[in-house]
Amino acid sequence: MTTRHAPGIDDLKQRVADVLRLARELGASSAEASASFGTGFTASVRLREVETLRHQRDQGLGITVYLGHRRGSASTSDLRPAAIEESVRKAVALARHAADDPAAGLADADRLATAFPDLELCHPWDIDPARAIELALECEAAALDADPRITNSEGASVGTSDGIRVYGNTHGFIAGYRSTEHSVSCAVVGAQDGAMETDYEYAVSRDPARLPAPAATGREAGLRTARRLGATRLSTRTVPVLFPARQARGLIGSLLGAIGGGAQYRRASFLVDHAGKPVFADWVNIDERPHLPGALGSAAFDDEGVATRDRRLIDGGVLTGYLLGSYYARKLGLASTGNAGGAHNLVVGSSGQSFDELVALMGTGFIVGDLMGSGVNPVTGDYSRGAAGFWVENGQVGQPVTEITIAGNLRDMYRGIQAIGTDVDDRGTILTGSILVDRMTIAGT
Repeated sequence: MTTRHAPGIDDLKQRVADVLRLARELGASSAEASASFGTGFTASVRLREVETLRHQRDQGLGITVYLGHRRGSASTSDLRPAAIEESVRKAVALARHAADDPAAGLADADRLATAFPDLELCHPWDIDPARAIELALECEAAALDADPRITNSEGASVGTSDGIRVYGNTHGFIAGYRSTEHSVSCAVVGAQDGAMETDYEYAVSRDPARLPAPAATGREAGLRTARRLGATRLSTRTVPVLFPARQARGLIGSLLGAIGGGAQYRRASFLVDHAGKPVFADWVNIDERPHLPGALGSAAFDDEGVATRDRRLIDGGVLTGYLLGSYYARKLGLASTGNAGGAHNLVVGSSGQSFDELVALMGTGFIVGDLMGSGVNPVTGDYSRGAAGFWVENGQVGQPVTEITIAGNLRDMYRGIQAIGTDVDDRGTILTGSILVDRMTIAGT
């Protein structure tokens, strides 16, 4: 196999098999390798003109060898045999000088995947750059025409990618899959009374047939921007806060870092030793669903080949366990949960209300429209983010708000979740509806 043609799954499997055999020949007691190849392009426009057309072709191979419990790793983006052989030799040389680490090694053989269902991850888009440019122009035009106060554009883009990933190890495991991802996005600027606001909208899917019309995405970007015009500031107060689904993903994302194996082992988490303890309100359930057809986080196996499986991560508010790959599982005296590389499709259970019903339930409070800054301390759980959004009075959405800070602690915020909506946002690996938190501090004027 050379880099002059696009390799298929069988090509990459053979390359991984060759690498593992060479590692053994060079003295490795065990080894693992992953290979990937992907192509795609993105067409971007701004102010009704083509701005960029970027093609991508990415490939790489990584190898980790073990000499007992000593580990060495190397990688290359050159898939020619000579370059790969050099990487394997470097990995073996590094392992000879590495410290002995009893936790280092391949995943346990009995945990590796043996079933590989079709998860409907591959849906190629029959689109050429010229058509992608047309769609991006349609998207931006709809945004610019959505409201007369839209005065500028940050651009619109249409992208598509198609890739292959293969993983193998010396337990005899080699498997791979092909996946696609397609997207449309747009961001525009509005102006009123000398003040400017910006907002965006996007769509992403493995299947292009599931993308909304680009004009619909663009129009929503324009309307979102227009709704933010005329924003004022609030005085400091403590009120309920409603995180719409696209912001609620980040709220749940902070949980994932806190219950990861590395954070637990280093005791660098606000949820250290919380397995079996209440973390959320007592009605909240969160499930990991790795095998959802066509979902962005679906996979039959993790980055170490361990089989993924459905599990209830939060059961009636109680944390049932951690997200573990083999290394930190051994450090903690536990077993891998099939989460080397992260979680797979976290599905947050709803309490049954629509977004409008959540607004009515909140009564008076703040709807988050945008969040700025990283402002989350993973060790203490302290949460403080710059925000813009909308003030709600007596269940009615009113004045747009800007230049405030919302603050709290994730422990209190999770336990204080009043409701979770049915308006699930599936544009990521965390699938949740809007989340209503009972009280947070708004720092304003």
